[in-house]
Amino acid sequence: MTQPSNVLFITADQWRGDCLSALGHPCLRTPKLDRLAAEGTLFARHYSQATPCGPGRASLYTGLYLMNHRSVVNGAPLDARHGNVALEARKAGYEPALFGYTDVSADPRAHHPGDPALTGYEGLLPGMTPVVWLKDDQFPWLADLRAKGYDIPSGHAEVFRPKANVPGAAGRGPTFAPALYKAEDSNTAFLTGEAMKYISVRRDRPWFVHLSYLAPHPPFIVPEPYHELYDPAEVPLPVRAESPEAEAAQHPWLAHYLFNQKGTGPSHGVPVTDTIGFGERELRQARATYYAMMSEVDAQIGRLIDFLEAEDAYERTLIVFASDHGEQLGDHWLFGKYGYFDQSFHIPLILRDPRPAADQARGRQVTDFTENVDVLPSIVEWLGLETPVQCDGLSLLPFCHGEQPAGWRREAHWEYDFRDIVGHRTQQALGLAPDQCAMNVIRGERYKYVHFTALPPLFFDLEADPMELRDLAGDPAHREPMLAHAQKLLSWRMNHDERTLANQRLTPEGVIERKGRRWS
Repeated sequence: MTQPSNVLFITADQWRGDCLSALGHPCLRTPKLDRLAAEGTLFARHYSQATPCGPGRASLYTGLYLMNHRSVVNGAPLDARHGNVALEARKAGYEPALFGYTDVSADPRAHHPGDPALTGYEGLLPGMTPVVWLKDDQFPWLADLRAKGYDIPSGHAEVFRPKANVPGAAGRGPTFAPALYKAEDSNTAFLTGEAMKYISVRRDRPWFVHLSYLAPHPPFIVPEPYHELYDPAEVPLPVRAESPEAEAAQHPWLAHYLFNQKGTGPSHGVPVTDTIGFGERELRQARATYYAMMSEVDAQIGRLIDFLEAEDAYERTLIVFASDHGEQLGDHWLFGKYGYFDQSFHIPLILRDPRPAADQARGRQVTDFTENVDVLPSIVEWLGLETPVQCDGLSLLPFCHGEQPAGWRREAHWEYDFRDIVGHRTQQALGLAPDQCAMNVIRGERYKYVHFTALPPLFFDLEADPMELRDLAGDPAHREPMLAHAQKLLSWRMNHDERTLANQRLTPEGVIERKGRRWS
């Protein structure tokens, strides 16, 4: 077989890294993704580099750490000078097709002040062709529902309103009742079907499809019969301190944020701030519905794989399954994806390289630390291109071929920026300037160090305290390992300073450039 021609780049929004049955989840079942992992490579310690969606996707698409791309929060522009996976694919002759969204905020310097692109954070990744651009307004999907005879209420958020008067819903919490639409007409099914239509007429032409699902992002709601797929009694309870106040005592930032949570609520009309008052019944059901949303995505991915096989495209397609970030799901009394805990940053990654070179490693589970900045280099290597000099990550294809890359990283790294440019509430509450509202994290096999720009650090021994309930930053017995990790974090930042022109020299013979990986 010659160089395969297609790329299927799938993202699910807010998918926790522990949520695959292939990794031994206690109740969630993901048979189609398990199959993809068995036929490809599963990266069990894979991490996002930033939250929320905008910063996380900026790192995923550009291969840059947040400290280099600087799209620090939703709505912070992504500098137009940065390359990205879509622009790289175009260099190889592809027209990257988007089904879903990219949440990349436009660089205002490249637009007229009156351009609608500057009125929200849900911008289009440069280089992507928006075949079905499903922003927050959900217009393409709503139009499809109307064409099928659904009476869609005004206001796009209303489409996520649960059915009323559902038998058995009383006592199950706000996330139990099913959606207004049928499973075959859901957001997830709609995007899958549109991608299949696009692929179906390109049998003799190479294609690059980015399928960007909204699920399992809240609101937590699924159509029948998925809404009752998981028995809440079998769902594990969140990991957390005995009370919100006890949890908040861990750190000043957590003390502020825990009682001022933000983001989309767990159900239509239920703000995320209400979740701190959820009892066991509501918590178990919210988690059960989150898992059900994953099972629906899993089923649609299975539908897509079956289609690729029928179209004789499966063995000619690189498949990437990833997420932009994770979800707290009640752990540490939090919902959403904000902070420093692993649940917000540990995410899944599956790569299936169909070439014979990958046959010896099919079904491999990689436990080395990998990061979303590695995804772009992996795709561009597949396309036969050089990894852009800007990139902070490295290709993962050697793992897919059974190799062990020399000198691979021994820790994962991520960043979170919590400045509030519009309301200033966070800065006022914590007495910080906007540029002081940041944290950096280094997470290794045993230890995890969290450094704040202008607040106290945190240090966890993950062997003794895997749930991160005991901060050891002030413990004299842990002073030496904490200092070592602070030094590692500093070295990591220095090693990943922006370098686009740093390794070039202007000489009488012209420009000389030294390329290569960032570490030896």
